[in-house]
Amino acid sequence: MRGKKIIITIDGWSSCGKSTLAKQLAKELGYVYVDSGAMYRAITLYFIRNNVGLDSHREIREALKSINLEFVFNPVSQRSEMFLNGENVEYVIRDLLIAEKVSDVAAIKEVRAFAVAQQQKMGVKKGIVMDGRDIGTVVFPKAELKIFMTADNAVRVERRFKELFAKNPNVTIEEVKNNLEMRDYIDSHREVSPLRKAEDALELDNTQLTEEQQFKKALDWALARKAVKKPE
Repeated sequence: MRGKKIIITIDGWSSCGKSTLAKQLAKELGYVYVDSGAMYRAITLYFIRNNVGLDSHREIREALKSINLEFVFNPVSQRSEMFLNGENVEYVIRDLLIAEKVSDVAAIKEVRAFAVAQQQKMGVKKGIVMDGRDIGTVVFPKAELKIFMTADNAVRVERRFKELFAKNPNVTIEEVKNNLEMRDYIDSHREVSPLRKAEDALELDNTQLTEEQQFKKALDWALARKAVKKPE
């Protein structure tokens, strides 16, 4: 795609398809895709493995000094995967155990400062699509295109259940429902960088949309923003 490079942020509730849309846009535009959620999940995995106390600021600060996060392109899967201290943890971090803890870890001030600093470095040259909870409000408040995704709760639960059931047939839809409700509450009520829609974000409710329909709508928005320079 020709034209100036921009930053595209995609925020919204869990299981709204943020990463799916972000990957599609990045591929179509020839941009870099960054899964900010994977970064918080990888940090959560490290904390669990090393028994880091979430109520100990000293332990948290020391742990973060030992964490190196990196996205590495996998030619087989044709996508960037999350590496934690040299280990590919892309599939490990998608487990329900991580999902149950990640919102608590992501709410910690030191953790968010650590992750946001790395995310902002990734966007210096623009030409990037990043999804998460506070990308358009905190990480890239001057992004040219901000999308806020939402969907009906029942639809979100069903989507998440299908995703997890494929990996773990023992998971129940009640567990998934409770997990989503818990994450929604923590994400929107945390003291640092709570989930909220940026004032200049475009809302994308995909409850009744197919992946193809939502992609077309978002791509139209992106192409329009690429053609118009956003004032400073």
